[in-house]
Amino acid sequence: MITTENRGTVRRGVRALLALGAVGAFALAGMGTAQAQDAGAQGRAGGTQTASGETRYAVGVTPVQALRAELSRRDAGVTARVVCYRTHVADLGWLGTACNGAPAGSAGYHKSVEAVEIATSDTGGVCADAHLADVGWQGTRCAGNGASVTVGTTGQSRRMEALWLQVGTGPLAAQGHVQDLGWTATQYGNPVMVGTTGQHRRLEAISVWV
Repeated sequence: MITTENRGTVRRGVRALLALGAVGAFALAGMGTAQAQDAGAQGRAGGTQTASGETRYAVGVTPVQALRAELSRRDAGVTARVVCYRTHVADLGWLGTACNGAPAGSAGYHKSVEAVEIATSDTGGVCADAHLADVGWQGTRCAGNGASVTVGTTGQSRRMEALWLQVGTGPLAAQGHVQDLGWTATQYGNPVMVGTTGQHRRLEAISVWV
């Protein structure tokens, strides 16, 4: 649902995604070289997949590396819709990457998400914005297919309170684990927002799928 609060963010995201259209088509060009460079990291991490298609990767594997591994696993080239993401959590740093709806963060440990890095394929690119304690909405940032975008902060001990996401084409869904509320209702649409604003509640974990 697009509210008055995030309508300007939506417009900025749409403009940025349109600008990324030409770039997105070529974002995974030359992937063979990149895959060779990333092979060691992917091999160490593997990736544990559930029956529902959710996948988790070990700490140190970036969303882009996990995305490439997911596409390779599916033998799908660049045509499969995949989303991979990881969270930077207070006192813990960057955690392992999750893909296709797997939870990422610290649900149950009462620690705040401080930053999110996310990458997608076959979505026309992804835009993200973070609502931060004492800052508000940080500003929309976008990346084309196969590239990652990061929102939030590291090294500032600043909690993220909400996450806004938009893809260029097709469906999007997300869920957030919020302080004192637990997992909130799944948000479907394009864009979507999880978390809260104006309540001073930390976002503790996310789940995203496309």
